[in-house]
Amino acid sequence: MKWSEVRQLFPERCVLIEVLKSKTIGRERVIDEMSVIDQFENGNAAWKVYKKLNAENQSRELYIFHTNNEEIKVIEQPYIGVRRRV
Repeated sequence: MKWSEVRQLFPERCVLIEVLKSKTIGRERVIDEMSVIDQFENGNAAWKVYKKLNAENQSRELYIFHTNNEEIKVIEQPYIGVRRRV
């Protein structure tokens, strides 16, 4: 499913999606195909389900977006580890 289809099917909702097909251009993750796992009224409810699914299988590429956004943009950032004070 494309983002435009998701927006039409779930207007003014938070959606938890799983990426089916994507590519990286520069530092931006371009999502070509996605599957809607669930829809929510608010981000807090979506976040609870996201954390549960991510804990079960961290290899799944999951994101939460609000369908009010005309476009979605994911910027990849390298993991720099945990910093602690000396």
